[in-house]
Amino acid sequence: MKNMVDIEVVLDEKYIDPKVTIRSRANTRQVENIIYAIENASDSDFPQIAAYQDSKLIFVSQKDIVRAYVEGRKVIVQTADGLYTVKKTLSGLENELNELRFLRISQSEIINLYKVKCFDFNAVGTVGVELECGVKTWASRSRVKDIKSKIKANEEAQKEVDS
Repeated sequence: MKNMVDIEVVLDEKYIDPKVTIRSRANTRQVENIIYAIENASDSDFPQIAAYQDSKLIFVSQKDIVRAYVEGRKVIVQTADGLYTVKKTLSGLENELNELRFLRISQSEIINLYKVKCFDFNAVGTVGVELECGVKTWASRSRVKDIKSKIKANEEAQKEVDS
């Protein structure tokens, strides 16, 4: 059968997000259709965020967002590639972000849990957060309970996956 697609699924714990590799003799229309279908399927769970860099409108994928924070009166979205301004409130942005991936750590900051390098729970009751990009930030005391609860829920979900 000429137009069949051979699909192989390999489960590997080192991948947080799925990784898709397409092997083909040439970049055909069928290959383009597969890419389009995969992109549309993944974007439906994680809609892109409209953001601005200078005067350019850019659509930022949620998986690329490291954090969102308020600076002055602007909401800034940070990715590995740069900083972007979002024309909405932090609460408005929070409503658009995937709640499994993002966590509000203070009145003025939301982080992507998949981009956290480590949490530092010190004796004083505050939580330091170091992100993969090297940024260090602090969670407000009022959010510590939410953070611990989210971490515990993620650990339990991972145990279920491992079982």
